[in-house]
Amino acid sequence: MREAVLPLAAIRRPLERSLDEAKVAWLMEAIAAEGQKEPIDVLEVDGHLWGFNGCHRVAAHERLGLTTIRARVRRANREVLRMHML
Repeated sequence: MREAVLPLAAIRRPLERSLDEAKVAWLMEAIAAEGQKEPIDVLEVDGHLWGFNGCHRVAAHERLGLTTIRARVRRANREVLRMHML
């Protein structure tokens, strides 16, 4: 596993998640004031990046107009990707 700063546009988010708007607003304030504290987790499969958690952090970054996000990147195969999509 490695930590990296990734372009938001490169991260595929295959699962729909409902957002807690209060949490997104709180994260926007915190990120604007102090930066991102906790990276999101991303799977790298066949050169593509897949995000399955951190939806509130991603939304906060997007709404702040930020184009990159800190992430922990783990290489995985298609079988691991399929398990995350269940």
